[in-house]
Amino acid sequence: MTTNMEGNHIISHETKGAVLIVGVGASQGLGAAIARRFVQGGHPVVIAGRNAVKLEATLAELKATGAKVVSVVGDASVAIDAQRFVATACELAPLAVAIHNAGSNRPAPFLEISEELFSDHWREHTLGGFHVAQAALPRLIEGGGGSLFFTGASGSLRGKSHFAPFAAAKAALRNMSQSIAREFGPKGVHVGHVVIDGGIDGDRFNTVRPGVKEKRGADGLLNIEAIAEAYWTLHHQHRSAWTLELDVRPWSERF
Repeated sequence: MTTNMEGNHIISHETKGAVLIVGVGASQGLGAAIARRFVQGGHPVVIAGRNAVKLEATLAELKATGAKVVSVVGDASVAIDAQRFVATACELAPLAVAIHNAGSNRPAPFLEISEELFSDHWREHTLGGFHVAQAALPRLIEGGGGSLFFTGASGSLRGKSHFAPFAAAKAALRNMSQSIAREFGPKGVHVGHVVIDGGIDGDRFNTVRPGVKEKRGADGLLNIEAIAEAYWTLHHQHRSAWTLELDVRPWSERF
């Protein structure tokens, strides 16, 4: 990766850096959509996730387009797995982008939340983001800079009823992202936190809440391809005006 006099990253098609996306499952999910966008932009991509069946199905779809894509099964909350994700990406090309998109939400009344459930949310969202960041940052710096992005949620900013574990973990991830941005921005790494504020029109939401999409009407849910475009745009921002936090929501969402 090189930089021109205006501060923009200039990468030729032949030398485009590798993109790592941690937290990829079904093809109609955000992780897969982000992978598609960077593949379309000419980057070699590594997709990582815990569900081998979903991951391999998404890999097959991406490879069918002629893209250079590799999948790795593992858990980002385990340090050695996060390191393996990054090492795999670096085998394809110098690392240009690392995205932590992992983590689920299992709502429950507060007095029914077990310590295990609370800890699981923290491990998936916060600890996983920590391990991905620690593994990716040295490689990004070695390459002269790049992007490190975290997928957040409205729970990053406020705690909804029955969302205590999720909100606590996402708020911690957000604050960690802010700290990393201040430390590594001057070293050429664009650290960004993306707040997903609304339901995503994908497999997970439509399975858990059937019929909601029809009730919301046209564009009442977040389009996964449109969200992926936001990550692409973040990566290509000029360093004099980096966005460190971006929120996306449907035009009809109440907030």
